[in-house]
This record gives sequence, C-alpha cells and structure tokens, in this order.
Amino acid sequence: MKQRPRRSKIRLKGLIYMRSVLIGLIWLLVSIGAVQAQTLQSILQTHAEEVAKPSRTSVEVLLDSLTQSDLPQVPKFLESWAERNVWQEKSSGGFFIATAADDMLTLQDVDTGVETTALPNDYIQIRPNGGVRRMIGLALVQFQLSEPDPVRRRAALDSIARRGDAEQLAPLIASLEGEDDPALLKRKQELVIFLTARFGDTAQARISALKALSGYTSVEARAVLNQTLATTSGVAPQAPAGNIARIIDPTDDPQSRYAQLVAADLAPAIVTPAEIRAALEANVVEGRAGGIPIAQLGRDSLRTQAYTALSDAGLVPPLVTPQAIDAALAKHVFYEVYNETDSSITGAARATLDSIETRVGWAQTLDLGLDGLSLASIYFLAAIGLAITFGQMGVINMAHGEFIMMGAYTGYVVQLVIPDYTVSLIVALPLAFIVTFGAGVALERLVIRYLYHRPLETLLATFGISIALQQLAKNIFGTQARPLTSPDWLGGALVISDVIQISYIRIAIFVLALIFLLLLLYILNRTRLGLEVRAVTQNRGMAASMGINPDRINMLTFGLGSGIAGVAGVGIGLYAQVTSEMGAGYIVQSFMTVVVGGVGSVFGTLAGAGLIGFLQKGIEWLNPSNTLAAQTYMILFIILFIQFRPKGIVAPKGRAAAD
Repeated sequence: MKQRPRRSKIRLKGLIYMRSVLIGLIWLLVSIGAVQAQTLQSILQTHAEEVAKPSRTSVEVLLDSLTQSDLPQVPKFLESWAERNVWQEKSSGGFFIATAADDMLTLQDVDTGVETTALPNDYIQIRPNGGVRRMIGLALVQFQLSEPDPVRRRAALDSIARRGDAEQLAPLIASLEGEDDPALLKRKQELVIFLTARFGDTAQARISALKALSGYTSVEARAVLNQTLATTSGVAPQAPAGNIARIIDPTDDPQSRYAQLVAADLAPAIVTPAEIRAALEANVVEGRAGGIPIAQLGRDSLRTQAYTALSDAGLVPPLVTPQAIDAALAKHVFYEVYNETDSSITGAARATLDSIETRVGWAQTLDLGLDGLSLASIYFLAAIGLAITFGQMGVINMAHGEFIMMGAYTGYVVQLVIPDYTVSLIVALPLAFIVTFGAGVALERLVIRYLYHRPLETLLATFGISIALQQLAKNIFGTQARPLTSPDWLGGALVISDVIQISYIRIAIFVLALIFLLLLLYILNRTRLGLEVRAVTQNRGMAASMGINPDRINMLTFGLGSGIAGVAGVGIGLYAQVTSEMGAGYIVQSFMTVVVGGVGSVFGTLAGAGLIGFLQKGIEWLNPSNTLAAQTYMILFIILFIQFRPKGIVAPKGRAAAD
C-alpha cells in the first residue's frame, strides 16, 4: 500500500518527460517548416526599411541575413539592387526586379521569376547610394566566387582586384578548395597574397605575404607594397614618436615647407602684396598711411616701410622676413610617417619593393633591348634592298621607298582576292618580289642605265619617279590607309613577364629579316650571280673581259634590290599603315642605315640598322613624350659619327669605296 504513491510519481515524471519530447519534436517540425517556407520576399519584408532606404550602417544586417539564407535567387537580387533595378510596390510593400520601357514596368518576382507588367506610378524605384552599392558588391562577390560559371568567377576576381577589402579575404580563401580551373586557382592564390599583405590578421601573416610578393613584378604587386608604404607628411617642434619614414630637409624647398608651417598654425602667414595694399588703404589717416603720404606709396619700398610702421603700432600683422622664415624652419622638424604603425611590416615591404624595382629595372632594360632589336629588324628590311642598289651599284635610288609601298599594296590586293590571311600572306611574299623585281628592272632599263656615274641626275630622276609612283598609288587606291591584316597566329604578343613582352608581328619581321640576311649572303657568296655582281662591282672592265655582261648584271642587281624592297613592304605593311606615302617614311632611315653601316657591305647594313634602331629606342626612352625630338637627336648623332668614321662601321669595298 505504501508503494503506490512512489509508482504514481514515477508515472508522472514519465508523462512529463514524454510531454517535453513531444513539445521538442513539434518545435523542430515547426522550425523546419518555417525554414522551408522561408523566401527571399519574406526576408526582404523583415528588413523592408533597410531595402527601401538603405544606409551603410543599417544595410549590414540585411546583407548578413541574405548571405546566411543560402537562397539561390539572392545573387540575382543583389545584382539588380546594385544596378538600381529593384522597385517596391506602394500598396503591398513587395519588392520586384523591374526594367522600365515604353512607360511600363516589366516586373519579375524575386522568388519565382514570373514576369508581369504594370504602370510605374504604382511603384517606387530603390536607389542605393555609392557606399551601399559598394557593400552590396562585397556581399555579391562571396556568391560569385563559387559560381559554376568560370566567367562569373573571373568577374568576381576582377572586382576584388579593383576594390580589395578585408572582408573579401575569408571567402576568397574558402573558395580555393573547390576551384577546379588552374588559371582561376592561380589568380585566387595571387589575390590571397595581395589581400593578406594588406589585411592579414597578424603582423607575421602580413610579413610572410609581403615577402612572398618578391616573386612578382606586376603593377598590382607594386601597388600593394606602395599602399603598405603610404606616408603622411607632418611638422612638429621635435621629431614625434612612431614609424617615421624619413626626416625632410626644409632647405630643399623652403617656400612650401614654410607654407606647411602656416597650415599647421606653427608660423604666421606671409603677407602678400595685395594684403599690404589693402591694409594701407584701410589705415589711411589724414592722407597718410603709416606716416607716409598716399602720393608716395607707388613704390614698393615705401609701401613696405608704411606697412612696417603699422605693424609696429599693432594695427596689422607683422611682415615675415626671409630671416624669420629661416629661423622658423630651423626650429621645426619636417617628417614623413608611415600610415602603417608596425615598423617590421613597413621594413619587409620596403625590402620587397626594392628587390622588385631592381628586377623591374633589368626587365625594362631587356624589354627596351627587344624593342630596339625589333626596330633594327624593320630598318634592316627596309634598307637591305638599298644596300644592293646603292652599296653594290652606287645608284642613289630615291624611289626605293616606293618599291616598299608597291610590295605593301601587292599584299593588300592579294588579301582582297584570297580572304584567308595565312594563305594570302604566303602568296603575297613571292608575288611582291616578282612585281617589284619587274618594276626595278623596268626602271633600270628605261632610266638608270643612262645615268650611271652621274649621281646628281640619278637622284633627281628617281626623286621625280618616286613622286609619280606616289600619285599613281593615290589614283588607284585612294588617300586612305588600306589594311594589310595579319593572320590570327600573328595576333597578340609573347608575354615573357609582366614587364617584358613583344608582339608576334615584330617577331615575324625579325625572322623575315634574318631569312633575307642569310639568303642575300648565300646569293652573293655562293651563286654565280653573286660572283658576277662582286666582279662587276670591283672591276667592271676586267669582268667584261672575262665574258661577264655588266649591263645584264646591273639590271639583275637592281631588280634584286627592288624585289627585296617589295617583300620588305609586305612585312612592314603588317606592322604599319599601308598608304601611298609609307615609303617616304623609310627612305631616310634606309640611307642612314646603309651609310652608317658601310656602303657596299651586307654586314655593315646589319650593323647600321642595329645602331640606329637601338639608338632611336634609347633616345625615345630618355624623352618619351617627343618622338620627333628623338629622331632629331639621332640624326645629329649620326652626323657626328660620320665625321669620325666616314666609311661607316664596316669599311666599303669596290666601286662604292672608290666613289
């Protein structure tokens, strides 16, 4: 009988326990249902005020809720919100993605995407300001970093690169694990280093990232280092405590340093002449200012004297003399202090930046050398034909540039017939040689053969022919530049590093110049034509007595030089504009190349092209804003060079040397 109450208590406790479990299950089911029923619209309605009238202080709560919701429609809404394409219905307060057109709104439900149309009078456009849009962009990046589309992931990385923020570091690191694109993974790892160097949690993490930047030479890496080494200038009676970047000598620029003292309220402002005049006008008493009659105040010295008298009487601020300026500068310390307070971080950044700048300097030197080599290749191509006609034959052909122009136009015409740029280029090179070879033979047979050993008449005749050829090209092709399009495989550039790169077209021109160098050397040294050319060049009479026809050799030599100029025109046309005047831009450089290198020598032409190309690029590097001045300095240098070495780099032989 006494055990019944105990059993009742146990039964009661069991019922209570079962009730608690049941309540918990019911709450769990309700919670799951609530989560499943959660929509983007419901979240927006919970934070309706933050959506409709967002501010930087209030929008963070909404963005956190959207980020934690894991709803797939959130990224699209954030993009539309940032682009001001979100509208709110006046009556219900609901939010829609909308676009306006023809006085109507095309509304899209933020959850289902169902589209409807409505009048804009019933809706209010949400216009977040720039600060809010920036915060939306930061939140949007977190979604985009894990997007399935690699293009959107790339866009997110570009956004981080443009506007790096400490809040982007954690999601960026989290996205590394799932990245399957090697290029994007490399870019993410690079941005992690950049952001860690700026916003790392610990000094050691930042220092490690800064040291890792020594492997980069990009502008982005140097920008990160420069941001870490950013300074603020200041002035004080004595050097302040802190991470001082440098102490400035005020005597280097005393005027601006004294202005800095005035801005810091550490020295009186300098009284300007206009202020002196105004002060004198305000203190005129009985026709005098500072004790000096007004009629005498036209002189600076008397105005200064009158103002000094007023200053001594305490009526105006005192004048600041040069001695007072020097004394004020000597009593104060001018300095620059790092914005970063940790000296170990700035020390690591400075060491890394110095290392990068050294590497960048060497890379820029190499890049400048490649530019010079590229320009030398162009000049060599333009001058190699002239090296034959002028160097071997002694003929001053002022129409040589027009043969280059004819070759370029031949390539243009071939591309009109053959739309495949690779095939057209293969066809254009030999065809340009044939066309200009024939034109050169015709010019030699009709004009040049009658003017040998008469250089002035040859110069005038070929100059007139060059003008006629230019006008003929204008009549046929017009005055506008014509495109000579390179194949796709010649597009772009060979990127060796962030600093060193060279276009594929320039590489192709260099290869073409090398091929012509080897081909010309082979023709002159290993063929019967070359042997006969050298024989006629060295001794025309002896060559004729050996059965060689000098007139035929002259014709073929002139045609060969002209044909090479035509092929050079195709190569140059891929790089420069094809116009009727394009040859005139290379005739002066071609003659300088031949003369400086040594008349009659192929290797001399190569040396002259190298000297002029590297010299011009070097002068342009020293004075990049004025290419005309660079060409002028180059010509002056060449004139001086010829004064000391009139026969050129490689001494000429044969008829040209005798002339």
